[in-house]
Amino acid sequence: MSNVYIKTKIRSGHYAMEYLRKIRKKRVMVVCDKFLSESGAINYITDALDSSNAVAIFDQAIPDPTIEVVAKGLGMICKVHPDIVIGFGGGSAIDTAKGIIYFAGVKELVAKPTFITIPTTSGTGSEVTSAAVITDSETKSKHLIASDDILADVAILDPRLTLSVPPSVTANTGMDVLTHAIEAYVAAESNVFSDALSEKSVELLMKSLLTCYQDGKNLEARTIMHEASTLAGMAFNTAGLGVNHSIAHQLGGTFHIPHGLANAILLRHVIDYNCVNHDIMCKYATLAYKVQLVGINEPPEVAVRALKTMIETLMHCMHMPSSISALDITREAYEQQWQNMINNALMDNCIRTTPREIGTAGIKDILSRIY
Repeated sequence: MSNVYIKTKIRSGHYAMEYLRKIRKKRVMVVCDKFLSESGAINYITDALDSSNAVAIFDQAIPDPTIEVVAKGLGMICKVHPDIVIGFGGGSAIDTAKGIIYFAGVKELVAKPTFITIPTTSGTGSEVTSAAVITDSETKSKHLIASDDILADVAILDPRLTLSVPPSVTANTGMDVLTHAIEAYVAAESNVFSDALSEKSVELLMKSLLTCYQDGKNLEARTIMHEASTLAGMAFNTAGLGVNHSIAHQLGGTFHIPHGLANAILLRHVIDYNCVNHDIMCKYATLAYKVQLVGINEPPEVAVRALKTMIETLMHCMHMPSSISALDITREAYEQQWQNMINNALMDNCIRTTPREIGTAGIKDILSRIY
């Protein structure tokens, strides 16, 4: 049986922001980070909103949003009682908005607002997912909130907002998209619908990511990449993810490695782990056939090798570190955190849909291989 639930209305393209002009006489709370509020990028939102609206801005979102930041946002939402909450920014800002909405709902602090997401990076897919990742700064672990209550009502995909994203962030967020699509493709709850979304996401990414990295102002490439990100988000929201994300969450929470980079470093090694199971290897191979990395007559082993080569080539062309040691993290400091990261990875919600069962020894082996 295949289950798909798509709630979010998606508005994509140069005129997607026009949707905001229809909003009148509402209390609006915008969640973003300091950079967006102080650089003037927030004007994309405020200029589009009619003056009859009362707008409050919560600009304390940070990378790897913490419980403390969400708590501050709860204070504002209780003061504003917004009719609409807009999550504006990268995945961290949107996840912050989701965390605020989620806990406000659990505690019945305010009436449920309409939720609008406006991503400024092509990466997390958070604009269309029912999940948010919040960091516990004390334990250095990341926790997943999963609830249909935090699915956006409307996602606005305006590629103009991504034109100023620097190359390194384009690379990291782009590889996050690729990881979402590949992990969802082999996830335990994948189905024909999520597979189609993953395949199209990878196809679009292969057309556009390097162009976005090399020519950030290329609006056509940015548009394609923005849509690839959302497709991948829809895919993993249906199918789930796996151990790649479970470990990446811990690398980010412990060593503050950007999430997309952590995923990219792990991806080939997780594929190797999963491919011990022949059926899973054949599923990876099917993806390679579908996006024409190899001909359909090539053996599955060759197809998987081509998939891994594509990952390696993208990382090389975008000058991405391929190991933890390349990030100036000592082996001693790294190994000291292994047990904590393993324990937290095994409790991470993404591991629930990983295709091949894994335990302490398997995660430890992957952590060793990526150093």
